[in-house]
Amino acid sequence: MRAKLCAVAIGLSVVLAGGVRPAVGKVEVPVEKTTLANGLTVLVHEDRDLPVVSLYIFFHTGSRNERPGITGISHLFEHMMFNGGENTEGKFDEIIEGNGGSTNGYTTRDFTVYLESFPPPALERVLWIEADRMRALAITPKNLEQERGIVKEERRLRTDDDPEGTLYEQIYLSAYAASTYRWGPIGFMADIDAITLEDAKTYFRTHYAPNNATVVLAGAVTPKEGFALVERYFGDIPRQTPPLPVVNVEPPQNGPKTLEYHKVAELPAVVVAYKAVNARHPDRAALDVLQAILGHGQSSRLYRSIVRRQELASDVDVSFNWGIDPELFWVSGQVRPGKTAKALAQAIEVEVAALRDHPPEERELRKAKNILQADYVRGLSSVSGKANQLGFYDVVFGDYREMFNEVDRVEAVTAADVQRVARTYLVDRERTTVELVPEKPKPGAPPPRPAAPQGPAG
Repeated sequence: MRAKLCAVAIGLSVVLAGGVRPAVGKVEVPVEKTTLANGLTVLVHEDRDLPVVSLYIFFHTGSRNERPGITGISHLFEHMMFNGGENTEGKFDEIIEGNGGSTNGYTTRDFTVYLESFPPPALERVLWIEADRMRALAITPKNLEQERGIVKEERRLRTDDDPEGTLYEQIYLSAYAASTYRWGPIGFMADIDAITLEDAKTYFRTHYAPNNATVVLAGAVTPKEGFALVERYFGDIPRQTPPLPVVNVEPPQNGPKTLEYHKVAELPAVVVAYKAVNARHPDRAALDVLQAILGHGQSSRLYRSIVRRQELASDVDVSFNWGIDPELFWVSGQVRPGKTAKALAQAIEVEVAALRDHPPEERELRKAKNILQADYVRGLSSVSGKANQLGFYDVVFGDYREMFNEVDRVEAVTAADVQRVARTYLVDRERTTVELVPEKPKPGAPPPRPAAPQGPAG
């Protein structure tokens, strides 16, 4: 699941038609924050519009915290956690659903999240079951092997046997030399096989400690009640020695890279990536606007030029994720029959060069800002969305209040800013290109699925 701009501005009026300036009001999401003695961070947002509570627990650990030999362990733990703790082993989903709730989880490069939505009377029960698995997860040989098998099958389905997943993995492996962003949350198959029971216990003890977690409650709960209940159920879980800091210093690339990747597939595909910035960087908002201009929807520059006019691709996508460390800005496309990956890659570079040479027109800039601001509004339309974004900003930005500055950051971007970041980051020396070269399947093998790289699956 990609962590993108998806928060909500209360009191923000966005006019979607190009050329109209939105009336930007104050962003207000009332939140109270505290930290327990054991280091657990707690955020509570009260919203009584509906009789529902959403609980998100962010563990400050993702694939960036891993090392070769145990890649994939963060995602493995996303699965392991649903086995429950010492008092709830094998009953976690049953207890949540029996109390009228739903549960889920997701893993990114930067963090792992567990979430539930449920009626207010279930709040204490949900906190009890979450504290039970934080305190003493059922890490047994049986559970480890069961979840290992599920994760391996997920890797086969979404990466090894899927051209889209393969290209997504290869662009990161090719672009990065040192950053732990090189590998994704799914990890490598050999490492998933190699993770031992002791590896799992050590990882859990360090990375799933209360001082490495943030609890977010949103909905029909007061801050006073939320703080008291979290203290009651989580307060006696001991803090642990924090994980070692991650040092992700990527050396300069100083020259373009191109990889031809041969795989069973129906048609060629291409991904072109550039080294960009982290979520907190001052240039990030301008890159968001650039991303929207290039690739958001069928009126974007790339779609109009490459899909409609030149008919080189059946689809095109532009992605720029927000990370704790510098992320990639990348463009991907599925090549049409009779066309080539090299022609598509060249056409992408022509459109990128056009933004380096000339700033966007004011109407195009306004449309991109409106798109981003509309996405911002839609993301906080539910208590679950607000809980997710409060946790995301607190973990990735270091302060949940940074989400309240997002509208102003986008609004401040100028056409000159867009051209400047295109000239600074979307440059030849930092470009990495991966071309999928289709191969025919072996006799008797199932037909391949078409490649259309859109980002990580799940």
